[in-house]
Amino acid sequence: MRLGIIGLPQSGKTTIFNALTRGDQPVTTSGGRFEVHTGVVDVPDERIDILSRMFKPKKTIYAKVTYADIAGLEGGKSAISGPLLNQLSQMDGFVHVVRCFEDASVPHPAGSVNPARDVATMDSELLLNDLIAAERRLEKLADERRKGGGREKGLIDRDIALFERFQETLSNDQPLRELEVSSEEEKSIAGFGLLTRKPMLVILNLGEGQQPPALEYSRPGVAVTPVQGRLEMDIAQLGPEDAELFKAEYGISELALGKVIHQSYDLLGLMSFFTVGPDEVRAWTVNRGASAVEAAGAIHSDLAKGFIRAEVVTYNDLVTLGGLAEARNKGKLRLEGKEYIVKDGEIVHIRFNL
Repeated sequence: MRLGIIGLPQSGKTTIFNALTRGDQPVTTSGGRFEVHTGVVDVPDERIDILSRMFKPKKTIYAKVTYADIAGLEGGKSAISGPLLNQLSQMDGFVHVVRCFEDASVPHPAGSVNPARDVATMDSELLLNDLIAAERRLEKLADERRKGGGREKGLIDRDIALFERFQETLSNDQPLRELEVSSEEEKSIAGFGLLTRKPMLVILNLGEGQQPPALEYSRPGVAVTPVQGRLEMDIAQLGPEDAELFKAEYGISELALGKVIHQSYDLLGLMSFFTVGPDEVRAWTVNRGASAVEAAGAIHSDLAKGFIRAEVVTYNDLVTLGGLAEARNKGKLRLEGKEYIVKDGEIVHIRFNL
């Protein structure tokens, strides 16, 4: 899972990046230069902690998420550059950092702090990019249809109809994530990386002790969460003991890392299943609704090719009964076929033969 951290200048993107990754990137402005900093972090999951204590494996491996701090979005001052668009297109979703804090030493480029305005500005920037992309695609499709000699005209007409829908939707200031797209259509646009198709988590970047502003922003594929960015960055850069004392002093029960990841999982339609044993306890990330054979493929392509059966037990049953042998004896360890839909938190062992 790759999430791009975006936002207008002076919004605190790098502060949030450091809070999430426990990094120490300089938080000063880059002066509009195109820069990308990435960090890979473990997805916090208490279930993995408990399974690790049960099985005492040689290795415990959490699910991973990659954050990319993407500088260069200037909010309507210029078109999105090629290198920047390339980075944005590769992301599975966005974390949009919106400035809510006041700081006289860091003036807002627009002259005042206004979260609703900044959200609208970023949305317009992404919408405009997709509208330009849709119009260019329609021009190419029209040329392809006129010249002939390539794909069937029926397929070209299907794509023209799809991108005309996109054009109309975007022209009405509606992001493409709100438009229903069939699985066939999804395949035909997979390589375009349209930005408003991607889910987005809006982070309201608050000052210390600041209450979240009233922001009416409820749209499909979007979630909003408040974070005291500077405070959480300071905590993230402390040692474990000092961090716990700091959290207790400020009444923080969960750091931004956990909040953002869990909300991102919901937005992206992801879940975790687990494999356990004396060598390794590990979390694997798949789309909700993934079949047993798709889960096998997430572990290794050979497991999907040679799939025979999946041994499955729920997390609660395994923990309650105390182990795999006990779960098997109580009839809680089931054999499932290729089409079985894996549930969040299930422990899955793949039987395969090549």
